[in-house]
Amino acid sequence: MEIFTEEEQERIVQAINMAENNTSGEIRLAVEAHCKIDVLDRAAQYFRRLGMDKTALHNGVLLYIAVEDHQFAVIGDSGINSRVPADFWEETKDLMLQHFKQNNLVQGLIEGITHAGEQLQHFFPRQDDDINELPNDIAFGDGKE
Repeated sequence: MEIFTEEEQERIVQAINMAENNTSGEIRLAVEAHCKIDVLDRAAQYFRRLGMDKTALHNGVLLYIAVEDHQFAVIGDSGINSRVPADFWEETKDLMLQHFKQNNLVQGLIEGITHAGEQLQHFFPRQDDDINELPNDIAFGDGKE
């Protein structure tokens, strides 16, 4: 099952690149068709699998979506969670959901990525010596452990 066209993938990766331009935070997107466990638990599995818990400032954000099951989550690492309120990512999720309800998955992801980058910029502005610690590509999964 092809979830995104090549052009859509390029737009999403470009949004990640742009969002990370103003922050030292790291943003990743994990996509799969189905989620067989609790969506937050699955997002946490991907978070660790993608090495997002190993960034220097613990300021990674993962957007996870199970397309066919209509489930998604936005989670951040301990460096973010220690500085922001518990419902910090709700606004990002709400922005995404508005687009998802209109069957505009790609635009919802781009809006979520952009908003996450804007939020990260407030707490983790880009430094002169900043390096991109994680790839900006989309992590596609198969719904299996």
